[in-house]
Amino acid sequence: MPTNTPTPLLFAPVLLVFEIVQIVVAERYLGVKRIQKGIDPKLLDMRELVAFFWTAGIVATWLWMFVMLSLDVGKAPVACMLIVSLIGYSVRRSCHLKWVLVTLTFECAIRVGMYASLINSSWSSSHAT
Repeated sequence: MPTNTPTPLLFAPVLLVFEIVQIVVAERYLGVKRIQKGIDPKLLDMRELVAFFWTAGIVATWLWMFVMLSLDVGKAPVACMLIVSLIGYSVRRSCHLKWVLVTLTFECAIRVGMYASLINSSWSSSHAT
C-alpha cells in the first residue's frame, strides 16, 4: 500500500481474520450441540488464554472503529460496523440462547463484508492509474 494510506486502515486485514476466527470460536463455544442440550455457555469454563484474546480482540476492534471514524476514509463501512455491533449486542442480550449464535453469525458476516469493502476500496484507490 502506498504511503498515503492511513495507518489504522492497515489493520483491517488483521481484524478481518479476527472476525473469521471469532465466529469459529463462537461456534465451538456456543455450538449447536450445546444449544440443543440446553447448556448455558455462561456456566461453562473457557480457557483463560482464549478468553483473554477474544476479549482483547473485541476491545481492539471497537477502538479501531472509533479511530477510523476520525479519519477521512472509510467512514460509511465503519459506521455500518458500529451500528451492526450495537444492534447485535442488544439483540443477543435479549434473545433466547438458540438465537445468540444466529445473531452473532449474521453480525460477523456483515462486519466481514465491511472489512472486505474497506480493503478492496483501499487497494483499488492505491493502484489506480
